[in-house]
Amino acid sequence: MENLEIYNKVKDVPKNAQKNINAGRLKGMTDINPQWRIEKLTEIFGPAGIGWYTKETKREFVQGANDEMMCFVDIELYVKIDGEWSMPIYGTGGSTFIAKEKNGLYTSDEVVKMAYTDAISVACKQLGFGADIYWNKTDSKYQQSATPAQQTVSKPKAEPMDAGQLQAIRILLNKDEEIKKKTYEKLKIQHSEELLKKLSKAQATSLIKQLKEKVGE
Repeated sequence: MENLEIYNKVKDVPKNAQKNINAGRLKGMTDINPQWRIEKLTEIFGPAGIGWYTKETKREFVQGANDEMMCFVDIELYVKIDGEWSMPIYGTGGSTFIAKEKNGLYTSDEVVKMAYTDAISVACKQLGFGADIYWNKTDSKYQQSATPAQQTVSKPKAEPMDAGQLQAIRILLNKDEEIKKKTYEKLKIQHSEELLKKLSKAQATSLIKQLKEKVGE
């Protein structure tokens, strides 16, 4: 196989797999439909689990600014070429778990999936996926640089939750196993308690309110 054989097959992204981002911090950038990457991986290497697969190596929830929380996922991508598996191709992806919006805090139940999808895109980038877009420095969402305000302004640290809030959340979760399951289904179960302890006071207040509504209090 020639060195640029795979690269040249995946560097061009069809127009129907491109989406212009028209709002938010990424306005003016180009997003690539993640299903296109799955299609090209399958076309070149074979079905998932047979010709290529991923292995999650780390999942982490990190406190952000303004009571927000991020989720990061690390993966290893493996592809099979001429009957032999490649060395790991690393990718790290991230997404917002708890976002501060104009109507209050919003908790995403898609965060792990989105961070995982992002990690695949980063790993695939090393094989040349979407290279023509990334070469256009103003077109890719990964090319944006921080504004002077973002570089110099330090956000105040969020006030941590107190013991009473943690206990209230535990009690509410234990009232309904189905609600507890749905709350944790996007997390690795061993990280659930650890994640609860990382919530800020405002995040805990928001979660308690949501749980009370769900259990009918």
